[in-house]
Amino acid sequence: MLRTFAFTTLTLGLSVASHAASSVRIYGTVDSGLYYQSTSAASFNPSAADKGSVYGLKDGGVNSSIWGVSGKEDLGSGYSAHFKFQGAFNTKNGATGITDVAGSTSVFNQITSVGLTGPFGDLNVGRQIAPMAFALFYTDVRTASNFGSVRTAWNSLNYRAGFPGTTTRKYIGGLFESNALVYTSPKYGGFYVMGEYTFGEVAGNSKSGSRRSAVLLYSKDGLNAAAAYYAGYDTALAAGSTPTGKMDNRYIYLGGKYTTGPLSVSTSISNGQNPDRVKEINLNLYTIGVGYKFTPTFQMTSSVFYTKDKNNNINKSTLFSIGGEYQLSKRTAFYAQLGHVNNEGTMNQEIAFAMPVAPGKKTTTTNLGIRHTF
Repeated sequence: MLRTFAFTTLTLGLSVASHAASSVRIYGTVDSGLYYQSTSAASFNPSAADKGSVYGLKDGGVNSSIWGVSGKEDLGSGYSAHFKFQGAFNTKNGATGITDVAGSTSVFNQITSVGLTGPFGDLNVGRQIAPMAFALFYTDVRTASNFGSVRTAWNSLNYRAGFPGTTTRKYIGGLFESNALVYTSPKYGGFYVMGEYTFGEVAGNSKSGSRRSAVLLYSKDGLNAAAAYYAGYDTALAAGSTPTGKMDNRYIYLGGKYTTGPLSVSTSISNGQNPDRVKEINLNLYTIGVGYKFTPTFQMTSSVFYTKDKNNNINKSTLFSIGGEYQLSKRTAFYAQLGHVNNEGTMNQEIAFAMPVAPGKKTTTTNLGIRHTF
């Protein structure tokens, strides 16, 4: 009888594994290369000292190195259930990525969500990419990459607001959100909306620690356009402090990208501020970019990003970036990138993601790398 039970268990296990193989997949990206940067700093503090030039290996020159597992089940009548686990890792040392708690790590630090899709649209629950990130991605010729893009420019707004760079819980906007509900509507005439509500889970004050955002997107006939609004409450609330429920994190974004044949152009304007301390943190960001696909396997993109501190005319930065990518195959690409930023006052706009530069100085960064997806 024990032998029969063991055989039955094994058979059921193989059956489940076989079924899962048709709806579950493992995927990922490995991105690594060489870099040189003419100035550097130990942190994103606006008064950090210049530690001099630096060169070495750079993980995630274009996109983060990630791996993940996703699955989907057809429920019939146009409905399906799905899940996704996704985490970043560092190709230099194999370390996993950061989470909402400074100094801690996790295997799936980017996405751990489960959801339902149907005629109503798509609803996901758990840690996931914030809708605002899609607005940036679809309206930037540099595709909100890790080097000289609208995302690295947006990061500078967070640094000015005091973001330490050791947690994904940002001060102005958020790239990844924990405890989140995210809804995406069906597309109507090229328009669709995304909405987010993130629970703060602070006892005695339902607003404290919560975030919410709304994004309107349009995609049709070569035009991508997006409008995004993001608000956070007690975003940087310290452990043990009294919750106030005040909005201390607000980001508004308007952007568009138009593609005709091999040519793409993009532009955007955005504002990030701390409404609770608007006289200290209130910044505008302006971008413009152009891309051209010379052949099916080779393209170049270039952009300019200008950041202005509305409370201090001295604090401003201008970032220029250019990059080329050659597809060696469907899954493997070689890339080369160059960026130059002129930071004035105490501005410390980065060029490459998570690579602090010396505040108030001109900095040049170059990056050569290779990216493989699976």
